Amino acid sequence: MIDVVQDIHSMTAFKRDSTGLLKHMRESGRPLVLTVNGKAEAVVLDAASYRDVAEHLDSVARIRRGLEQAKKGMGRSVDEVFADLERES
Repeated sequence: MIDVVQDIHSMTAFKRDSTGLLKHMRESGRPLVLTVNGKAEAVVLDAASYRDVAEHLDSVARIRRGLEQAKKGMGRSVDEVFADLERES
């Protein structure tokens, strides 16, 4: 996913050449990792990639919430759901 040679840059380099680095990011399809004092501090994603990541995180959160509800005995059994679906048909 991340090419450690091409995709990791200092914040200073990003400030100097943000246009060029953003162009590289769009062309490569990979995010940029920005460092401060040699440590990763930020990841820059294009808008479409961010949207995809946000949607996946939302899906994971919903699944986790559903699993927690199931552990607490909340919800309905499969038989109840299918019975309701048959009545609606």
